[in-house]
Amino acid sequence: MPYSIYIFPLLSVLLGYAVALFLKPKNKRNLKLLLAFSGSFLLSLTVMHLLPEVYESDLQHIEGHHHHHHSAVGIYIMIGIVFQIILEYLSKGAEHGHVHTHDHLHKMPWLLFFSLCIHALLEGMPISNDNHLAFGIAIHHFPIAIILTSFFVNAHLKAKAIFFFMFVFAFMTPIGTYLAENLEFLTHYYTQIAGIVIGILFHISSTIIFESSEGHKFNLAKLSVIILGIILAYFM
Repeated sequence: MPYSIYIFPLLSVLLGYAVALFLKPKNKRNLKLLLAFSGSFLLSLTVMHLLPEVYESDLQHIEGHHHHHHSAVGIYIMIGIVFQIILEYLSKGAEHGHVHTHDHLHKMPWLLFFSLCIHALLEGMPISNDNHLAFGIAIHHFPIAIILTSFFVNAHLKAKAIFFFMFVFAFMTPIGTYLAENLEFLTHYYTQIAGIVIGILFHISSTIIFESSEGHKFNLAKLSVIILGIILAYFM
């Protein structure tokens, strides 16, 4: 297994953290375009690669056991969507860059921390079977890391707390990939876990695409990066 599937998701968060700290990007329009591209790329990878593989895997399982029932993948996808809605209630939508820069934090936001870590951990699990997804998750996490770090800095959270938060968050996706690869229990339930992650990715990527424009106005630049994300995902 290539080490890149661990390294890319890890480095994207650390790079986003460094960009926010040292370059301090001020142009929100560019960040929103990057978010729209990441949402489009991630959704396209999910639809074109991950979704067919999971259904194919489930179909082979059904045929191998001579079952005569319909695939349950759709149920797990819906569980993933509902689970992500619950996580967003706790994180206030930080998974898709929805944070308020005027908020002030006087202590570690533990609910945000745990919900984002669970989210990142689950996202890493299907990567062990679908290596292409590592690039999608990495591109998805990069602008999120910039937005989150900028939010924490503006909210006057202590530098050590920001480093701890982003450092642990960066490792959660590679840990999820490692666990899915090495724990037999998780390997046995790959179809169910991947179905839940597809639901999570559906919800996040579609939310990013629809929320990344001001007042839902037509935006040629946004449309262009969305189409670019689809084309790149097709050739992955």
